[in-house]
Amino acid sequence: MNIALVGVLIFVAAVLYSSVGQAGASGYLAVMALCGVTAAVMKPTALTLNVLVASIATARFARAGCFSWSLLWPFAIASVPMSFIGGAVSLSANIYNPIVGAIMLFAACLLHRTRCYVGRNARQVDAAAFRSGTGAGIGLLSRLTGTGGSIFLTPLLLFRNWAGAKESAGVSAAFILVNSLAGLAGNASGLKALPDAVPYRAVAAAIGGLVGAELGSRRLSDLALRQLLLVVLGVAGVKLLVV
Repeated sequence: MNIALVGVLIFVAAVLYSSVGQAGASGYLAVMALCGVTAAVMKPTALTLNVLVASIATARFARAGCFSWSLLWPFAIASVPMSFIGGAVSLSANIYNPIVGAIMLFAACLLHRTRCYVGRNARQVDAAAFRSGTGAGIGLLSRLTGTGGSIFLTPLLLFRNWAGAKESAGVSAAFILVNSLAGLAGNASGLKALPDAVPYRAVAAAIGGLVGAELGSRRLSDLALRQLLLVVLGVAGVKLLVV
């Protein structure tokens, strides 16, 4: 029953996140936190599912023309080595849970605030050096916590008005993919902690990623989906902070 419940919730999280160009790491962490999965299992599982869903989302959004390599590369080139470093660091549960819980609540606030930025015209993008420095910070923090980094990058792209909602989604999906791969490389030993139920969770995430990315790349409004994500992130974030 618990395996089935986790699978269903992961499918829902994958649909919601991939529809806005995210791979769903924070959603999977939320699901596993709510279902009592240990921190040692949560991080490598979230990373593995992230690679799978990010690959699907990147392909779907790129095919729909919602992608900009010139916007992506300064973030990616600096974040990958920092992701590798962050993936090699293991945090104990009493440190990991409060950090991830706080990040989830912070991400919920950012997602709420970015609603007013959706649909605005893009403006001139800041220098590549600035974006590289920002990407390095996001890469390190995302891998320390097992998230994909898009919970920071997507709001940043919208806050700075560097891209519209759909292009931000495509860039974020590709950013997640390269950083999740780097994080897995830096945390290869953590793959031993993957549970036997991972194949079932991977299938659920893949199907959800296909559905969500297809909907998102066809100009489905993400406003209602963001509201649902606020609930998931808020509940799981509070649970991690108080446990």
